[in-house]
Amino acid sequence: MELRDVSTITEALRGEIRKAVVGQDEVVELMLVSLLCGGHVLLEGVPGTAKTLLAQSFAAGLSLRFGRIQFTPDMMPGDLLGTNLFDFRTSSFNLTRGPIFTDILLADEINRTPPKTQAALLQAMNERNVTIDGTTHPLGEAFMVVATQNPIEQQGTYPLPEAQLDRFLFKVNLAYPSREEEFAIVARHGHRAAMPKLAEFGLASIVSEQDLLAARALVGGIALGEPLVGYIVDLIRATRSHPAIETGASPRAATMLASASRARAATQGRDFVIPDDVKGIALPLLRHRIVLAPNAEIDGLVSDKVILELIDQVAVPR
Repeated sequence: MELRDVSTITEALRGEIRKAVVGQDEVVELMLVSLLCGGHVLLEGVPGTAKTLLAQSFAAGLSLRFGRIQFTPDMMPGDLLGTNLFDFRTSSFNLTRGPIFTDILLADEINRTPPKTQAALLQAMNERNVTIDGTTHPLGEAFMVVATQNPIEQQGTYPLPEAQLDRFLFKVNLAYPSREEEFAIVARHGHRAAMPKLAEFGLASIVSEQDLLAARALVGGIALGEPLVGYIVDLIRATRSHPAIETGASPRAATMLASASRARAATQGRDFVIPDDVKGIALPLLRHRIVLAPNAEIDGLVSDKVILELIDQVAVPR
């Protein structure tokens, strides 16, 4: 695979997603970047902003296994991972695999399940393995979590802990569409009340697991010069000294920012990273990795505003 093949694949995948989803181009771009560098994505938006349809359309363009879990308050870790059941015919235990054994996992309304069940995803997201009764089972290199949550309805929810949030490469906020986009949505989907079936749009699976792994290997070799490494480090370290931030981003955030910048460059058809690659993904990569100081929250500051301020303040290499 060559660099132009990566660009061609990502553009074709965008085209497949557009068959079902109107707008949300920035979100699609971030999901493609995450796919190319092996990250996970958390989608946050009010009901009806196409979070689930977007995740399903994204998976439909990949020749990979797809699974969906609707998280609920009564879900237990075993419902997610699976369990060993005793077979009386063979007098042995057999593993009944849970829905996590897939490639693209849609974790719908992830904040509606208790912390114990949320924590069951930690090993899977970080190591792409799960351990059941002391035995470790691989999930595969293509494993990716696309999680959704609703930011306005907090009754009966369990906010994701910082350790869980840190496993997501991006936290993406889905905004309302423009008037033109909403017009197109109504024109395309206004004849039905239920969620549309993907089969109606004729989405084709255009990216195989072999293609994906080859693309990831190519992305890992994208040039990242020392000045840009220094820029990434300075940007991350600036989050630890800003007066409005109580807890800044970790070194893991710096390595993730470097990896995602390489992937963004590849989607743009470049074999080298430029400052705009870093600046273009810094906000969704950092917004869930900082904790604002109490006085900043009292003053009405939000993490997005503080991060954008930092991006403007940190010197860009020339």
